[in-house]
Amino acid sequence: MKFPFIIVFSFLHQGFCQIKNWLYRLRIFKPKRPPLPVISVGNISFGGTEKTPMAIHLLEFLVQQGLKPALVTRGYKGKWEKKGGVLSDGKAILGSWQDSGDEPLMVALNRPDAGIFIGKNRLLSCQRAKQSGFKVAILDDGFQHRRLQRDLDIVLFDPARKIALREPPSSLERADILLLKKHAPSQKKEIEASFPLASIFEYSVRSQGLYRVGKKEEARIEDFKRKKVIAFCGIAWPERFVSTLKEEGIEPLCFLKFPDHHPYPASSLERIKEKYQELGAEAILTTEKDAVKLMDKKSFNLLPIYYLKIELELDKEFHPRLVQLLKNKSIIF
Repeated sequence: MKFPFIIVFSFLHQGFCQIKNWLYRLRIFKPKRPPLPVISVGNISFGGTEKTPMAIHLLEFLVQQGLKPALVTRGYKGKWEKKGGVLSDGKAILGSWQDSGDEPLMVALNRPDAGIFIGKNRLLSCQRAKQSGFKVAILDDGFQHRRLQRDLDIVLFDPARKIALREPPSSLERADILLLKKHAPSQKKEIEASFPLASIFEYSVRSQGLYRVGKKEEARIEDFKRKKVIAFCGIAWPERFVSTLKEEGIEPLCFLKFPDHHPYPASSLERIKEKYQELGAEAILTTEKDAVKLMDKKSFNLLPIYYLKIELELDKEFHPRLVQLLKNKSIIF
């Protein structure tokens, strides 16, 4: 989206959400109750605020608590988005990224013990998850999906993001847990005063390592600080990827940007390859979200292509509070 357009679109979308929220508050619209507990992970901005790494983190946490969790997600731009489908039954992956979209497959590869249910009809996905024996659903990108009743709303919020909002910041009053991206100086106290009913914690993004695309081969980030590399990605806010690389001491010779959820046809792969050869680079770096769409590009993967794996670092008080809230809702005992 071009900058002026996204401002106008954000303004219109916020107005629509305010009307919708008002109708739900007056009980003119009523959410539908799914057959299993639902934990929503969402945000109020367009583009990424680490919702997918948070969903992966929660799935792992719920497994550790002895539960059987499933991810319920729209599957944006996947073949199953309209009709629905099951990407993973917790035992095997049953589809491709073309079927589910890129982020659901990324989750499935990270959490093969979780169910992954795809489709715009999230109530139907919850029903399918329940029928398949799953005990709790993580609703991906669910903060604006008011049609489905949830037991817990977790919202990731970047206080520095002043534009491209889906809803006005006042909507954060619906959140049970607010996760604020760390910035200096911290705005945590100001937000705590604005939303006294929410449990508020900070998080940051931490690099886990670099991995060869299509192989189970890990490489040390330290080694890439001295290499000539190029980088590319197709995510909502590509500058975040470059920033993370630079924080790790990696300075790409060039950076190629593609649209969010880019499918990487042959022309795009050729463009990356040409730039790699032109600059005499030693490696190509991308994101994990992009990497899932490259695994079947066997000839392209002969090049040294690595993806950066990230995880969230959360306040130490987050997990005890989450357990308390889940016990209050009788999700865990």
